[in-house]
Amino acid sequence: MQCFIKRDRISSTYYLYLSLTSTLTDKGKFVLAARKFRRATSSDYIISLDADDMSRGGETYVGKLRSNFLGTKFTIYESNPCHGGAVASIGRSSKRVGPKQSHNLQAPTGICDIAHISYELNMLGTRGPRRMQCILHSIPVSAVVDGGNPLAVAGSSSSSQAIHSVSHLKSQVMISPASTEAEAIVDERGKDAPLTLKNKSPRWHEQLQCWCLNFKGRVTVASVKNFQLVAAIEPSTEPAHVDQEKVLLQFGKIGKDTFTMDYRYPLSAFQAFAICLSSFDTKLARE
Repeated sequence: MQCFIKRDRISSTYYLYLSLTSTLTDKGKFVLAARKFRRATSSDYIISLDADDMSRGGETYVGKLRSNFLGTKFTIYESNPCHGGAVASIGRSSKRVGPKQSHNLQAPTGICDIAHISYELNMLGTRGPRRMQCILHSIPVSAVVDGGNPLAVAGSSSSSQAIHSVSHLKSQVMISPASTEAEAIVDERGKDAPLTLKNKSPRWHEQLQCWCLNFKGRVTVASVKNFQLVAAIEPSTEPAHVDQEKVLLQFGKIGKDTFTMDYRYPLSAFQAFAICLSSFDTKLARE
């Protein structure tokens, strides 16, 4: 899926659009919006299906991205009930509900921890491009090996129906039964281990005197924010049919406030968008 993100610096708002053509000048179809809210010890990016409604209590609230004080670690939360390997997080809102009241209320929004993103601490900026890792608790590693087939979207042959399905996503991922190779990659509890992504290492270009990645024409401006994510699987457990060079998510700059975001299964638009938002939260520790 080819998308792009537009940034509004004044309001600290980010807009995700689905590309309708292969050109970089496409106006696109609106999918999601996010707004940054600064806190004393962290930053929150509230993600919504409606650019005009950024309230966590609204029906269009999808989830949020939260950073630590240094801007090196991030957590993605979603508003859906926890599923798969997602972790329930007890927030302050749950402390206000008594035992007799809890059965009458829905679960608080934004309490399901579905992913963690970490950036390697880089105080001096002398170790080249920043490194990142993303652990997706709601997606098993079997999703990237034989047997991990994408969820079929009814009528997906129609572009309008495909856009409709993306616009109403809530990052739910359904996995078909895994193959024998995928079943072999399990943790000690007998469940599929979570999928871990890492940034693809760039190569040093002697003539240009810079670090380079092949974005196949989808990125045109050099930036420390640019990245490509691939599956990170230990060599000892690597299945024969895992393409570790296959880019699952790439993000890069094409203008002052415009960036491309291309992702593929098993990521959803919400998950990909949240990961890319972490790259905007630039602080000294990551530059």
